[in-house]
Amino acid sequence: MHRITTAPVAPIPARARWAVAAGVGAALAAAWWLGDTAPYPYAQRGLLDVPLPFLTADRMDAVLQPRPGERILEIGPGTGLQSLHVAPQLGPEGRLDVLDIQQEMLDHVMCRAERDGLATIRPTRSDARELPYADGTFDAVYAVTALGEIPEPHRVLREAARVLAPGGRLVIGEFFDRHWIPFGRLHRLADAAGLHLTERRGPSPAYLARFRPCRAHAPGHQSERLAHSDRDTNDGEA
Repeated sequence: MHRITTAPVAPIPARARWAVAAGVGAALAAAWWLGDTAPYPYAQRGLLDVPLPFLTADRMDAVLQPRPGERILEIGPGTGLQSLHVAPQLGPEGRLDVLDIQQEMLDHVMCRAERDGLATIRPTRSDARELPYADGTFDAVYAVTALGEIPEPHRVLREAARVLAPGGRLVIGEFFDRHWIPFGRLHRLADAAGLHLTERRGPSPAYLARFRPCRAHAPGHQSERLAHSDRDTNDGEA
C-alpha cells in the first residue's frame, strides 16, 4: 500500500488577504453603482425605508413646513417613507398627492396608508416632466432622492414651479448615489426654472433645499432670508 502524503500549505500572507478582500469589496461596490437603475426597482424597495443621514424627518419638517389644510405633492414617493410622515400633518382637511411612474410603488404606498388609517393620500401614475395638474394647484411640492432618477430634471423643476400656488415652496432632497444631483447643479437648474433658493440644510452629498417661484415676490419686496444651515464649504459640484 502506498501512503499518500501532502506537502504543507503555506499560509497566505496578510497583505495578499487584504488585497483579495479589497478586490471583492471594489467589485461589489461597482456592481451596486452600475446596477443602481432608474427608476428605482420595486424589487429593492426594502432599502427605501432606511432613513438617510441629514435627510431626517425633523429636518424635512423644518424645510418643508407642512401645515394643516394644505395640499402638497410628493414626486417619487417610493414606498412611502416621507408620505406617511407628511400626510398626518396636513390634517383631515389637507391632502397629499403622490406621483410616481411605477404603479407598484403607488400601490405599496396606498397599502401602507390604508393600514395606518390615512385617507388623505391620493395616488397618480404619471411622468413628473408633464405633471397632470392645473397651474397653482399646490401649496408645496417635494421630491426626496427622486429628482436625479428622472430624465431632464430641468423639466421637472419647471413643472413644479408651474403647479405651485403663489408663495408656494419646492423642497428637493438629494443623497449621494449614482443619480445624485450636486447642490451647485441643482441651484443652476432652479434658477433657470424661475425658482430662488430660500433655505438649504446639509452638505452637498446629503442636503435638503427649499425654493420658491420668483414670481411670488413682487418687485421691491424683501426676499426671504437665505439660510445655509450645516453648509459644507465644498458643494461637491460635478
